[in-house]
Amino acid sequence: MVNALQWGSFYALIALGYSLVYGVLQLINFAHGDVFMVGAYAAFIAASLLMAGGLMSGGPLALLLTLLAAMLAACLVGLLLERAAYRPLRRKGAARVYLVITALMAGLILEHLNLGLFGASRRTMPPIVESQVHYIGGIAMTDFKIGVIVTCLLVFFALHMLISRTRLGMAMRAAAWDSFCLPLAGISLDRVIVLTFAIGSAVAGLGGTLFAIAYPVLDPYMGAVVGWKAFIAAVIGGIGDLRGALLGAFLLAFVEIAAVAVLPGSFRDLIAFGLLLLIMWLRPNGIFGLPRTAKI
Repeated sequence: MVNALQWGSFYALIALGYSLVYGVLQLINFAHGDVFMVGAYAAFIAASLLMAGGLMSGGPLALLLTLLAAMLAACLVGLLLERAAYRPLRRKGAARVYLVITALMAGLILEHLNLGLFGASRRTMPPIVESQVHYIGGIAMTDFKIGVIVTCLLVFFALHMLISRTRLGMAMRAAAWDSFCLPLAGISLDRVIVLTFAIGSAVAGLGGTLFAIAYPVLDPYMGAVVGWKAFIAAVIGGIGDLRGALLGAFLLAFVEIAAVAVLPGSFRDLIAFGLLLLIMWLRPNGIFGLPRTAKI
């Protein structure tokens, strides 16, 4: 259960970004998993510079600086994708299928750019924090695992408060409801979209950093598999709904960990994708998703 909570936290930090962008733009940003990868590599570079230069030997301050560097790098990449890849197509009224193809292409560009810069060899994240083991009810838990789970829940509640209690959140909900009428109310649609990409990408960078510290082996394609699983989690919960992203992430993680505990590890992805198919049969719009209607 502890492992499932940790894996679910990683999935949730990516799935929340999927849901944010889809809720505003009705766009599935398939490059989002690779933004997660960018965050992990940015954390690797920042941690290596801090520790190799003798500036720090790890600890809370080094972790904080690494997190900030990774979130900033992921945020900048997300903004670049929005400006260079999605906005030109959106302004020209391109069909949604071309936006999806562009998102897939953008993800491949990030993967192969990473491959060209760092090579195919895997990188090892420096040990930036030392985890202590705590025993709670006979269950061994490291303080880092507890921190990952708590961080995920705090990010979810922060995003929920942002969406439900702030003017930016009201603008996001208005864009999701009717983006055509948003400028008529004096609200810049581009500004709302830019801020949505910035927030979602920064959260993915946070997830990439925590993942790199927990599983300190990085490769250029690490975001692809984790990103697809997070997308599955968002769809299971009802993409566009933050509650669904969180619930779907933990549900998928529990099913995966339970499958590995009972069955051979090769069945893990089969169970995950089979779960998506089963839930789509029962609830085509996901657990929290609602059918959309459009006026003609």
